[in-house]
Amino acid sequence: MSRVFITGMGVISAVGNSLAENRSALRAGQGGITLSRHLPTRYAGILPFGEVPVVTDELKEKLTATDPGITRTTLLALHAFSEAIADARLTDQVLRDPATALVGATTVGGMCLTDELYRDTSDTCEGSAFLSSYDCASVHMYLQDRYKMQGFATTINTACSSSANAIQFGARLIRNGLAARAIVGGTDSLAKFTINGFNALQILSTGQCRPFDRDRAGLNLGEGAAFLVLEGEEALGGFTERKTLTAGKKIYAELTGYCNTNDAFHPSALSAEGDGPYLAMRGALLSAGLNATQIDFINTHGTATENNDEAESRAMIRLFGGPPPFISTKSYTGHTLGASGAIEAVYSALSLEHQEIYASLNFEQSIPGIGLQPVQAYGAYPLQHVMSNSFGFGGNCTSLIFSKVN
Repeated sequence: MSRVFITGMGVISAVGNSLAENRSALRAGQGGITLSRHLPTRYAGILPFGEVPVVTDELKEKLTATDPGITRTTLLALHAFSEAIADARLTDQVLRDPATALVGATTVGGMCLTDELYRDTSDTCEGSAFLSSYDCASVHMYLQDRYKMQGFATTINTACSSSANAIQFGARLIRNGLAARAIVGGTDSLAKFTINGFNALQILSTGQCRPFDRDRAGLNLGEGAAFLVLEGEEALGGFTERKTLTAGKKIYAELTGYCNTNDAFHPSALSAEGDGPYLAMRGALLSAGLNATQIDFINTHGTATENNDEAESRAMIRLFGGPPPFISTKSYTGHTLGASGAIEAVYSALSLEHQEIYASLNFEQSIPGIGLQPVQAYGAYPLQHVMSNSFGFGGNCTSLIFSKVN
């Protein structure tokens, strides 16, 4: 089966509006979690969020996206998608090629417009311009239509593992000869719908989140989008172990392993021993043909909730013994839900490309009985294989492995 390479990436998050800006913030240890300045919610001045510091109208103007009914979720996706395809030097002809697939992910989609959705359900409302956006697939249908894409397209919603599963699915299309390339990723914007839902679960922190810390008090919701261009070696004219191809196309990393499992332990919690995370990580290793000692770094799910961090820690100890260096980049961006797996995949690829690990923010003391400490200072590391974890509600757990291309 074909090897799968990352040839383009695009990202927008609370710490930057481009790939370069995101890496700069990560290197400097500059998080983007603050009190909201733009979101119309009663919690705007109370709870911190990982808010993209660009207003919706500005995004519309910059992206020339003035279609009636377009949502912030779609605009964030369009921003990251545009950067990714430009980075991979995909022409309009390649985008329209039936061999080019689109696999996107989101959890909220157009339901970010909670008030409009509520009004549109009223018997007295004739329907707003946003009616078509409430379909979960609306974001990627927009991208498909804008770029006249004719290949396979789908949307995945498995909660917080959504875009990690989109990446895995795109790779499987390529490896099974069903696509030559796949543009994969995810998007979610902040919304009353999710803020109120997570607040009802009592897992939103009133301060900046503290992944893997003894005194962690919950997560910070964030927003953003990321897309990666995956291409099979045949689409690249046969791969010759060169990092830059003759056409000027860059190779960031190879996607060598992946696995999705579901422990179905609880609607919103992992089992105490982290059975789902353990099985996902072990399965990804088997998929890549690697053993645990060959993983040099883990970009964890790391939500800073009481349940996740302890369960993920126990799963890492169970599989690795003494785990390799690990961090949680949610301490920079907040938890971006359906976008998180793709954003963190981009960060993992950046770590491989530049042979560096970013600091996990806000950590002070280890979880009692666990004793694990994330990396707390930026530094250069020799990295060959990096694992990225994304675990969703219902126990839907996915691990990806990216490897350095020499």
